[in-house]
Amino acid sequence: MTSALVAAGCLVAALFLARPVPRGGRWPGWMLALVAGPALVAVVGVGVLVGAARFIAPAAVLAMLLVGGLLLRRRHRAGTDAAQTATRIQEVCEVLAAELASGRPVGRCLEDAVELWEPMSSVAMTHRLGAPVPDALRVLAGRPGAGDLTLVAAAWQVTQRSGGGLADSLAEVAGTLRERRATRRLVRSELSSARSTARLIAALPVLTLLLGSGTGGDPIGFLLTSPVGLACLAAGVLLTLLGLWWIETIAGSVEAAA
Repeated sequence: MTSALVAAGCLVAALFLARPVPRGGRWPGWMLALVAGPALVAVVGVGVLVGAARFIAPAAVLAMLLVGGLLLRRRHRAGTDAAQTATRIQEVCEVLAAELASGRPVGRCLEDAVELWEPMSSVAMTHRLGAPVPDALRVLAGRPGAGDLTLVAAAWQVTQRSGGGLADSLAEVAGTLRERRATRRLVRSELSSARSTARLIAALPVLTLLLGSGTGGDPIGFLLTSPVGLACLAAGVLLTLLGLWWIETIAGSVEAAA
C-alpha cells in the first residue's frame, strides 16, 4: 500500500514537473500546489518505508506551512506588482499627453514612454511598422494591472476615426486614471487593516503555545509527539492557510473591482 502511494505521488509530481514552464517563467499557484501535494505524499511514504514516520509527520506539517506561506507571499507580491503597473500606466498616459501637446511626433513620444514602462516597446514597434496602435495597447492591457490601457486604446482609436486631438483625449484619460488611482489607494488602505487583523489572528495560536509552555504545560510536545496532537496541528495549519488565502482572495477581488 505504501509503495503504491509513493509511486502514485512520484508519478503525478513528475507529470506536472514535465509540463512546460508558462510564459513569464513563473508557475501559477494552483500548479505549485498540485506539484507540492504529491511530492509531500511521496516524502511521507518514503519516511514510513524507512521507519521514520515520527519525524516525517512533523516535517510534513512544516513543509505544508512553508509551501502555503510561499504561495501567500507570491499572491501578495503579484497584487503589489499589479498596483505598480497601474501607476506606471498613469505616468505613461500623462507623459504621452504632455509631449503630444508640445508638438512632438507620436513615434518619439512612444519611445519616451518605453523609458517609463519597458513593455510599451511593443506598442512603439507597432507604430514604427504602421500597424494599429490601439490593437497593440489592448493586447498589452491583458497584463496584470494593465487594464487601464483599454481606456488609452479607446481614446487613441476614437481620435483616429474622428480626427480629433490625441493629446486632449489622452489628457482626459490621464485625469480619469488619476481618479482611479486615488480610489484604489483608498481601497488598499482600508483593506490593509483587514489583512493585518488576519495576520494577527494567524499568529495568536503561536503566542498561545508559548503561554501554555510558560505556565508548566507542554502543548508543543503534545502537538509534535501524539497522533491526536499531530492531527490537530495539521488541521490548524491547513485552516490557518486557507483563512489567509480566503482573505487575500476577497481583498484581491475588491481591489480588482476598484
